[in-house]
Amino acid sequence: MKKILLVLASLIAISVISPAVSAAQVEVKWTNPDKYRDIYSGDENRKAFRERLFKTFEKHFAKLASKLPEKQILKIEVKDVDLAGDVNFGSINRIRIVKDIYFPRFKFSYQLIDEKGKVLESGEENLKDMNFLHTNNNLRYNNESFGYDKRMIENWFNKAFKTRLPK
Repeated sequence: MKKILLVLASLIAISVISPAVSAAQVEVKWTNPDKYRDIYSGDENRKAFRERLFKTFEKHFAKLASKLPEKQILKIEVKDVDLAGDVNFGSINRIRIVKDIYFPRFKFSYQLIDEKGKVLESGEENLKDMNFLHTNNNLRYNNESFGYDKRMIENWFNKAFKTRLPK
């Protein structure tokens, strides 16, 4: 009897601590990253910067996909990236300079697939935010790495999947 109560209590604790996953999965593929327009790091190690960049955007897409219904898969194939700002190669300390003329761009294709493999939505996107320094519609990204780029992607996501997101 004590064992049954212990097992039951453990199951209840586990179900309370780890809520059920009810989000879409995301798969991100980085196609020909050596040819991307601008994923330069400044002074950070190039390989480490690229890995951090990819991980950051994969997490961002996963966070956005968590708003979609479960058992769906959002597939993203990134074809080009031009981060907000530009790396100044003219001095010893290379830094990313952020100005209006260096606006973020993100080129990718996407598919939203249901649990039966049916494509619900798909498209090619060539995002760019030429007004990125003058848009304060989402202050949460202001102090994050790649904040301007994340905001641009979130704006696209909210428009592209407007009818599929809970209200």
